[in-house]
Amino acid sequence: MKKIISTSDAPAALGPYSQAVRVGSTIYCAGQIPLDPKSGQIVSGGVDVQARRVMDNITAVLKAEGLSMDHIVKTTIFLMDLGDFQTVNEIYGSYFKQQPPARSTVQVAGLPKGARVEIEVIAVANGNSGGVAADTSG
Repeated sequence: MKKIISTSDAPAALGPYSQAVRVGSTIYCAGQIPLDPKSGQIVSGGVDVQARRVMDNITAVLKAEGLSMDHIVKTTIFLMDLGDFQTVNEIYGSYFKQQPPARSTVQVAGLPKGARVEIEVIAVANGNSGGVAADTSG
């Protein structure tokens, strides 16, 4: 059974999708672009400003479900230009002080509304996102 997660503190969906969906303890967040939640417009400024807005939008979606960035286990970053990687990486890293999630980063041909960055995340509730994995290989 799935639960739809929605908050006015993050941008409304631009199409037929949900901001996030929870199935059991796993939360699948739709990709966030740097839309201002109030105006629905891309924030003005460089990729640094856009990356902060994206991360703040993700924070708001997770908060709607009582979660934080610490619950994120996997992210995917979509960049229009891999030349922006270092700038986005620095801002991204400031949101994950300890135990950052697994991550993929790819360059894409285009993003909605001319955004320069989009990030999607998967989070796990119930305290399953932290700790140390045990080696059971033998």
